[in-house]
Amino acid sequence: MSMTNPLKKFLPCVILDLDGTLLNTDGIVSDVLRVYLNKYGKQWDGKAAYRIVGKTPSEAAAVIVEDFGLPLSTDEFVSEITPMFSAQFDLQKGILEHFDGVELLLYLPCEYMWCKVKALPGANRLINHFRGHGVQMALASNSPRTNVDTKISYQPGWKESFSVIIGGDEVTAGKPSPEIPGVTAGKGADMKVVAVPSLPKQSHLYTSADEVINSLLDLRPEMWGLPPFEDWIEGTLPIEPWYIGGPVVKGFGRGSKVLGIPTANISTEGYSTLLQEHPSGVYFGWAGLSMKGVYKMVMSIGWNPYFDNAEKTIEPWLLHEFDEDFYGEELRLAIVGYIRPEANFSSLEDLIKRIHEDRKMAEKALELPLYSNYRNDEYLKISLPGDESH
Repeated sequence: MSMTNPLKKFLPCVILDLDGTLLNTDGIVSDVLRVYLNKYGKQWDGKAAYRIVGKTPSEAAAVIVEDFGLPLSTDEFVSEITPMFSAQFDLQKGILEHFDGVELLLYLPCEYMWCKVKALPGANRLINHFRGHGVQMALASNSPRTNVDTKISYQPGWKESFSVIIGGDEVTAGKPSPEIPGVTAGKGADMKVVAVPSLPKQSHLYTSADEVINSLLDLRPEMWGLPPFEDWIEGTLPIEPWYIGGPVVKGFGRGSKVLGIPTANISTEGYSTLLQEHPSGVYFGWAGLSMKGVYKMVMSIGWNPYFDNAEKTIEPWLLHEFDEDFYGEELRLAIVGYIRPEANFSSLEDLIKRIHEDRKMAEKALELPLYSNYRNDEYLKISLPGDESH
């Protein structure tokens, strides 16, 4: 995200990137690579994605073949993976598309694919906010212009929100040239730049940006001379509710033992796509236990920088004193609000202190009607054997 004249009193112009900033197009490539590499006994966890950002198709393919030690040539890799996009989307015709620096030949009508791509959390909120306050917006993407238009056509209100839309085929030089601002390009054009990395644990790659934020949920427009958001309520941000559930499993063994905070962990198996859609951070909401009832909860999603998790996890803390463990019991979560991004801490004591602050904030917020009404969400009403009351 690049901004011109950021500190003047009149409203500045904001230039937004598309893939990986507003739209979750990274998920498409990740899904295909995850399936493809599995047949070679390899696992795609997204951490290698930064190595192919900005590469040409052949360069990106060569990186994947080399990094994962695949027993085939670059051309063979391209030949094998291309039809997988076709199979995933019931594809019919070929186009050349650009995914956050990776171009791949896909055989599909655009409408079949792009209607499946979701806006990233905070994208609609951001666009609606700027449009409502008369802030001029431009959209700059390395994707061909026709594909940019197709992508945003499935997002209501987006196309008419932008005063200018530029595709990669409409300029002489794409990113990192200032003709189409990305982080490097934006700085090259003497703009203020806020980076929103789409890849995990890669903030250190964006040191040239004026600010690096975890997701669009964390943007504070007032820092850049823009109208502030007015939807934060007592330090919490209402979000579109989302749901996840499963049997309670043993976690990392650090909740009660190390932190003194008993988390009720659920397996993330089968939920990789869902978790990929939501930024890491601290959230809150309601938890339904099949044998006990519904309780307030606060939870973290992500890699927990202090412990440096290898995988993205979900760790809910049910805000109730239980007399016994309930491993194996069905747990359902309704996530209704956001508190803050993940953060690292210099000491375990500081981490514990912040977790308890999150608890107090969640407990207080969940008393508000905006959030408390979700206590009665049908998803949380887990029927017991022989119980017809639900």
